Amino acid sequence: MQAGTQRRERVRSARVPRHRSAQPAEDFSATFTALGDLAYDGAQVSASVTDLDTGKTLVAIDERIVLPTASIGKILLLVEVSARLTERDFTGYGILDKTPRDAVGDSGIWQHLQAPSLPVADLATLVGATSDNLATNVLLRQVGLDAVRARTESLGLLRTALLDLVRDSRGPDDAPQLSVGSTAELAWLFAALARGEIVDSLTSSRVLGWLSLNSDLSMVASAFGLDPLSHRGTDHGVLLVHKTGTDTGVRSEAGVLRGPRTAVAYAASVQFNDSGLAARLRVLDALRVVGLDILEYVH
Repeated sequence: MQAGTQRRERVRSARVPRHRSAQPAEDFSATFTALGDLAYDGAQVSASVTDLDTGKTLVAIDERIVLPTASIGKILLLVEVSARLTERDFTGYGILDKTPRDAVGDSGIWQHLQAPSLPVADLATLVGATSDNLATNVLLRQVGLDAVRARTESLGLLRTALLDLVRDSRGPDDAPQLSVGSTAELAWLFAALARGEIVDSLTSSRVLGWLSLNSDLSMVASAFGLDPLSHRGTDHGVLLVHKTGTDTGVRSEAGVLRGPRTAVAYAASVQFNDSGLAARLRVLDALRVVGLDILEYVH
């Protein structure tokens, strides 16, 4: 209990800024300590932070290892959907029906709505805003997992993939994870989206628009002081676009944070023994520390 209290005080207490000049601080020592403590206790950790303007690597912690990333892989589906809208393979107003085989629980709100059908663009919006599992499965049925994989490979991503549709339970014949990824590739993906380089500027901008609605600020982004339900615009000089992934024993986040000084692309993943609430909260505390270091760097 004493150790837990000390962690809470360390994370929640006011931090004295390390920088006093016009240049952003580059000391991510708290990030290395927080994630290192998790690793020493048996968790697998990975993190990558790069300066979006200069390309300089700020944090690299086992950034090339492949870890489960849960719903983060849905970004790859959104890229494929956006590319098809750009290429006019189908219209964003095209209506898709939900079917019994698409049904799945957990994240998302469409499963709680009466509407049996929604436009393609609205489904992508639901995925971006609430990581909607039902909307994900309906879109995947429309575009195909093979097409998402082909698009992923065309982007040069070798360690990041959407492996399957969303399932309530995974059997021996199913992919063991919804998605996997390396934080180096995920940080690169967000940097490329921010620069308009994923397929083209229109495709990238559309994906960023969907992801800008993400309402999950429970991990790294918990440090940014933003309104979870309304942060599409700049707030106190801070602008965030990100995606999170949550599963039992998995917490992962990737995004872009722009501040008054500079901007970063970041990704952090932790795979841990989710044996109890204390273990989970410790991971969330560590990810918040990552966010505090990122915020200080850009702000």
